[in-house]
Parts: sequence; structure tokens; C-alpha cells
Amino acid sequence: MSGGKEKLKILMIAPTSFFSDYGAHVRPYEEIIALQAQGHQVVVCTYGSGNPVPGVDIRRAKLTGRSQVSIGSSKRKMLFDILLFFRTLWTAWSFRPDIIHAHLHEGALIGHFTRLFYPLHNAPVIFDYQGSLTAEMVDHRFMRKSSRFYKPFRLLETFIDRLSGAIIASSHNAASLLRQEYHVRAERIFTIGDGVDTSRFCPPTGAAQAEVAVLRASLGIPAERKVFVYLGKLAPYQGTDLLLEAAKLLLPDHPDYHFLVMGYPGADDYRRLAEYLGLGAHVTFTGRIPYAEAHRYLAIGDVAVAPKLSETEGAGKIANYMATALPTVTFDTPVGREFLGDQGYYPVSTDAAALAATLDAAMCDPQRVQRGLALRRKAIMERSWQRAAKDIVSVYQMARAQQFTMLDRLRTQPHSLPSAKGKPGE
Repeated sequence: MSGGKEKLKILMIAPTSFFSDYGAHVRPYEEIIALQAQGHQVVVCTYGSGNPVPGVDIRRAKLTGRSQVSIGSSKRKMLFDILLFFRTLWTAWSFRPDIIHAHLHEGALIGHFTRLFYPLHNAPVIFDYQGSLTAEMVDHRFMRKSSRFYKPFRLLETFIDRLSGAIIASSHNAASLLRQEYHVRAERIFTIGDGVDTSRFCPPTGAAQAEVAVLRASLGIPAERKVFVYLGKLAPYQGTDLLLEAAKLLLPDHPDYHFLVMGYPGADDYRRLAEYLGLGAHVTFTGRIPYAEAHRYLAIGDVAVAPKLSETEGAGKIANYMATALPTVTFDTPVGREFLGDQGYYPVSTDAAALAATLDAAMCDPQRVQRGLALRRKAIMERSWQRAAKDIVSVYQMARAQQFTMLDRLRTQPHSLPSAKGKPGE
């Protein structure tokens, strides 16, 4: 796929507190930066809270009083989604976009309602799919599979998946999930994986190495320690609890190991847990790390870890690890394999003992540095946001062309329906 020369007006819907410093926000952020670099105009509709992003036009669905939305699934988000719909509808009237690019299932539904109430006949809705809605609810402990609400939400998810004219899947695993579990036609799915800015996320050299040493010292990490790094959300389904349990198993025999755990929410709670487990001197919690500073902190590490337990969500942090030339330990999931291939380190099971054994094997591997450099080469070849943006624009163009074809059919044969076969959008 390759992008066309036409400059497009893109209305992006991000049903989150954009921008916040964790994984779900990185994909839309990097897409916006790459699309704008190609000359396209992007306006983002999002929740009322979140950090401003220099150079990005953000339109917020504001609510008087408390505007902060918790990470993950919550009842409060449903109210903000209603507000976001009206903000998106108002923005569509004034901006008149060529494309509606919607993130997450809530965003896709808002995008389709926007087209319903404002006839954007030539603005197809592109659904940027990062994983299952109901699986995320279960992972975040918002709902159980045994709940009476599970099946209705599953039906809603299926409806949204099939409603979208074209879907951009963030991984081949996500694309397979859409085809096999939700029976979305394969010709409507385009896999464009999470990318990374390899010019910013890179191994430190020269003066950068001295800066990393200063940063490391400021965190209180002794110079002789070998450091495991994690950067992302802190939560049981992200494997944070398992990581601390693995540290407890490793440290008695390896007092030279240190764990740098970066992210939020709940950093203070996990810090107290680490103290309770007797790990306080060997685990450093930083709390929230600004995305603009993430590359500096990752450069402290010798080995990276991504112990996410979810089978359906993406794992964009792994691309950042790869570009930084960090050997990476992750559970043997389809998404993990898709990123790392044969260069990853995979525990034999999803328990603390297996994770500890694999962390130790990775740190002691004489080929560790070479494997990290191989991952960086893989990131440069396969994970460029610039190339991803060109592919995204190609999906836009195909969906727009199909939209025009459909409108022409309706004008000439107003009582006919489009064929069940063909290109995306039919």
C-alpha cells in the first residue's frame, strides 16, 4: 500500500483522556504526527481531560466539575461518550472532514452516529481496532463472563465490528480475531501494526550515555546493578503482580538485579506491596513517566519485560523496547510473537516461577546484546510510523473510492443494494 498525494481532512475520535502517558494514547498520537508530516490536516475529538499536545488540534468534550476519567472500563466513561458524540457532531459540521478515523469501539460507534445525524456522504468511518471490547472489560475486572451484561455487550461489539466500512487492525492477531470470532469479511480488514520513532527510541551513545548514568543515579539505582525495565500501566492484567512475585524469587540468589517499574496508576500501592515482600531496596517505582521522556528512562535497562496477560490487546511498548535494543521477555502470546519473533524470551507458562526463570536466562544470556541489536534492526525495518502513515492513507483512499462508487449506484439505481462481495466499504 502507498499513500496518495491528495491532502485530506481527518476527524479523529479518541474516547480517552487524550493525551495521557500510557500505551492506548501512543498509537493515535504517533499516527497524528506522521499524518500531519505528510501534509494532512487532523482534528482530534476527545474527553475533557488530558494533556495538550503542541501542534495538534484537540477539541474536548468538557463537563463542569470533575472531568478526569479513570483508566480502563468504567460507568463514568459512558457519560463522557455521550458528551463526546455531541462534540464530534459539532466539530463535523464546522470541519467537514474527508475521513472519520475512530479509535476503540466507542469511537467507532460515535463516528457512525455522527454520519447518521450529519450526512457526511463522502467521509467513510475507519475503525482503528486494538482489541476486543468485551475482553478488555473482563481484563479490567469491569465485568465477568458470567454477568448478564456480557452477551449484550458482545452483541454490541459484533455490531460495531461489522458496521465499519474498513478496519485497521493493530496486529495480525487482532485481524484474526475479527475474522474468526466476529466474522468480519477479510477484505475489510487491513493490518497496520504499532510503530515506533526509531530516531528517538535508540541505544544511548556518547553524551547520551553520560546523561543516562546521571538519570540512573538520580533514581538511586547502584551502578553495579543489572536492571530490568518495565514501562506501562500498572495492573494485574498487565502482569505487575507477577513481576513483583518473580522479583521475590530472583533476588535472594541475585542481589545484583534491580527492577525499574515505570507507569501508573497505583504506583504507591505497588511500592507498599514491594516493601511488604522485602523488595524495597531492589525495586524502583517512578510513577507516571512523560512519553516525551520515555526513551531516556528505557535506556537505563539491560533487559525489558512486558508481562501482559491479555490475549487480545496490543502491546505497543514492545516496539519501544525493540528500538532501544533491549532484549525483551514477554509471555508467549500471538501479539508477543508478532513483535519479537525468534528473538524474544518467552516463559513456558504464565506464572511467577516461569517468568523469574526467563528473566534470569535473558540477563545471563551471552548473546543478550546481539539479540537486542537484532530487535532494533527489526524495528527499523518493520515498525516505521512514516511507512504506517502511508498505509493508513491508502486505506482512506480505498474507503473513499468505495464510498463514491456506492453513492453513484444509489443515484443511478436508488432501489438496489450494493453487492455482498467486493472491496472494503461495500
